[in-house]
Amino acid sequence: MKKIAISVLIFMVLISVVPFEVSAADALVPVGQVVGLHIGDGGAVIAGFDDVLGSGAKSAGLQVGDRLVNINGRPIVNASDITKILETADGHVEIRYIRDGKTKSTKLLPIITDDGPRLGVYLKQGVSGVGTVTWYDPETGSYGALGHGVNNSDGNLIPVGDGKLYRAAVLSVVKGKAGDPGQLLGTLRDKAPIGTIEKNTQQGIFGNTVTGWQGNLLPVADNDEIRTGKAKIRSNVSGEDVREYSVEILKIYPGSKGGGRNMLIKITDPKLLETTGGIVQGMSGSPIIQDGKLVGAVTHVLVNDPTRGYGIFIENMLDAAA
Repeated sequence: MKKIAISVLIFMVLISVVPFEVSAADALVPVGQVVGLHIGDGGAVIAGFDDVLGSGAKSAGLQVGDRLVNINGRPIVNASDITKILETADGHVEIRYIRDGKTKSTKLLPIITDDGPRLGVYLKQGVSGVGTVTWYDPETGSYGALGHGVNNSDGNLIPVGDGKLYRAAVLSVVKGKAGDPGQLLGTLRDKAPIGTIEKNTQQGIFGNTVTGWQGNLLPVADNDEIRTGKAKIRSNVSGEDVREYSVEILKIYPGSKGGGRNMLIKITDPKLLETTGGIVQGMSGSPIIQDGKLVGAVTHVLVNDPTRGYGIFIENMLDAAA
């Protein structure tokens, strides 16, 4: 389940940023709550072309999905940088962009409009979607979610230029079936962010929250304490209701550090199977609990068998957060 389910338009507003701090916690609150996510990557990707003004950009060879890197040698940190660069440009501009991991360049003449020079393209910045919070540390205000990273269209981790966390709820579920993973469809409950995203790693996303989540602290399990057998997960698959569901840990892969495949799990809870068909997109990050300890998080679904998937050790998530 490498991709988070794209489901809502994230409204960007400013909040004050507090220092990101993760302690070597012995106990954490297992959350299991779905949240809205937005990671701004400090770049600009072409999402489409204006019907009237976009012919020049198309003729220059630009395509949907191209990531604009710089114009006339000046780096593009965000979409507003393009406007500033074009306003000082004279005639044709040289655009460098990335496509399929390769850097290319082209030249085009900006279109002069009443609002200033334009390239005639629509841009998107970063990725928005829904995912599940794994743990919360009330002592530091920090959290961890997803259990895997958020990648761009090139398959690389998105650098966090500006990351926000939002309160969300599940509207409906697309049930998973063999060969067709399902997903949670969510909506924002509030335009105001409830936290920041400070790190995007292969083991999850991490940051601070200004609100936090209520719940009982559970001890954090060492990797060697985790065993095959019965366990449970906390997941939010309807509204904002978080419930515990039965699972079974089938295999342990103690030598695996990256990729979020430290254990193979199977959903055994009849109610969850009836609702989702197993593991679906958006459930990434659902905390896994065994013997009264927080042991990890759900990360992937097996495409040919949605009742099964992988999980990451909680210790590996905490190592990445530090």
